[in-house]
Amino acid sequence: MTETALLIGGGGREHAIARALADDCSLYACASNRNPGIRRLADGFETVEETDADAIVAFATDVGADLAVIGPESALEAGVADALDDAGVYAFGPREAEARLETDKAYQRRFMREADVPGCPDFEVFDDMDAACAYVDEYDGDLAVKPAGLTGGKGVKVIGDQVTAEEAKTYLRESGYDRVVLEERLVGEEFTIQAFVADGEFRATPAVQDHKRAYEGDEGPNTGGMGSYSDTGPSLPFMEAGDYEAALDVLDAVVDALPDYKGVLYGQFMLTAAGPKVVEFNARFGDPEAMNTLPVLETPFIDVLTAARDGDALPELEFSGEATVCKYAVPDGYPTDPDGGARIAVDEESVGDALLYYASVDEREDGIYTTTSRSFAVVGRGDSIAAAEAEADAALSAAGDRVRIRHDIGKPELLEKRTEHMAELRE
Repeated sequence: MTETALLIGGGGREHAIARALADDCSLYACASNRNPGIRRLADGFETVEETDADAIVAFATDVGADLAVIGPESALEAGVADALDDAGVYAFGPREAEARLETDKAYQRRFMREADVPGCPDFEVFDDMDAACAYVDEYDGDLAVKPAGLTGGKGVKVIGDQVTAEEAKTYLRESGYDRVVLEERLVGEEFTIQAFVADGEFRATPAVQDHKRAYEGDEGPNTGGMGSYSDTGPSLPFMEAGDYEAALDVLDAVVDALPDYKGVLYGQFMLTAAGPKVVEFNARFGDPEAMNTLPVLETPFIDVLTAARDGDALPELEFSGEATVCKYAVPDGYPTDPDGGARIAVDEESVGDALLYYASVDEREDGIYTTTSRSFAVVGRGDSIAAAEAEADAALSAAGDRVRIRHDIGKPELLEKRTEHMAELRE
């Protein structure tokens, strides 16, 4: 029997999910923007706000969906998984209560402390910004300032890296946030691991390193992610034996403490001299990390979804053994003053063997237009990171005008810099 799946969301992450599912099920999709890549893969597409649970349930019912995959965190926060589950459509995504692991950073840290999840940094939660500023003055060391709610990956300010202590206090006073988390600054190299979770068990995917800074050389403000890479195995070049497994121990502790959790559990880690520490958890696929992981997943993703829905053991995951490099094309001015509403030309024929993923663009009758977020990505694959990077870089002629790219992602110089940094910290 052919499954009917509904995909919610219209970004690059969702395009990757759509490509992983389209050949193995009847796929329908809905999102607030018309993503041309998703639209072509889907049997039907509906323009719906990702947070409109009633409209999504109505569309799921109309198309006879057997299951659904929720891409964006905004939908999880809005209780879309709850509404679908209650309507009899299995949602591969946590219900609103479990999604607080991402949507409420104060809850996330308190959960880690109470459940004794390893890798939790020192932290305090404040709803009084004057008290938060006083804590900045009193704390012995640098701090990361985090809004408690969702900010699209762009709300965190790190003292000693992005801002001074005085700038952080100004940010706190002028931000308008109701609650913030102040936590010790973690120093090391970041990496992420995404796991598929259902019925108290999980299956982990290879580690990925994202690049948040807007400009080459890790300069500029934070973004939703300018690109990322993975290696031929589960680990990354700057990681040592046991680092990947230590991160899995953290995910295992979370799953043990949240037996009703289902969907993707994304652990963002800082590999410090003392081992992996948790930067944050996300309750869905990463963007861009989904574009690294799903193209090399040889186990049919639909098999993961149906096993989760039916209460069967999740399948053991098999991967192709290829390295991947993902690079995003973003609107000029992104992230501070993005050139939204610009018509762009994407030469799909020029990408060669690389994969092209549309993200935050809107397809109209006369062409493809940028929004204020990332436009599209290319993913190269190869028997080494260098080979994957070369394939991705060659494909970037598809970028055209009015977009910008971080070309250094996956380059040997940046990989060596990461490895040397960890070696120095471990001395």
